[in-house]
Amino acid sequence: MSTIGKSPVDRSGWEMKRRLLFVCLGNICRSPAAEEIFRCKAAAEGLSWKYEVDSAGTYGGHAGDLPDERMRRSARKRGYELLSRSRLVRSDDFDRFDMILAMDDANYERLCRLAPTVEDVNKVYRLIDFARRTDYTYIPDPYYEGIEGFERVLDLLEDACEGLLDRLESE
Repeated sequence: MSTIGKSPVDRSGWEMKRRLLFVCLGNICRSPAAEEIFRCKAAAEGLSWKYEVDSAGTYGGHAGDLPDERMRRSARKRGYELLSRSRLVRSDDFDRFDMILAMDDANYERLCRLAPTVEDVNKVYRLIDFARRTDYTYIPDPYYEGIEGFERVLDLLEDACEGLLDRLESE
């Protein structure tokens, strides 16, 4: 299998950070949670220095907002502090990030359409493909669900982020 999100090397030969962008629709539930979960998992392994993470949405209606309070509350119970502000995916994100990780097929397809080049399309992945303990084929949007929906999404994100980190570190 080919390498994914390969880290660039600067002119001095030092490996640069791998840059990951997590994307959902409004950037207020799934993607900010994925951003923080991945950041915490990398830190727990002493790998923070290797990764730059961010999140964005394919819909800009929540731009500047904190993550949804229900997601923040559920995440806080697990030790995650969601403090990022919502923003819209920008065309320069395809230059800035090595991997762009979509939460579901609709956002995956939207990102592929937004990608300026074929090489940029190859940077787009489905985050759920890195999960190891689920039959889900996407990470559902919990926005219109009760608290159990947020808990389910956090379970899926923890699984997928662990799998992603393991995969990146095994290459």
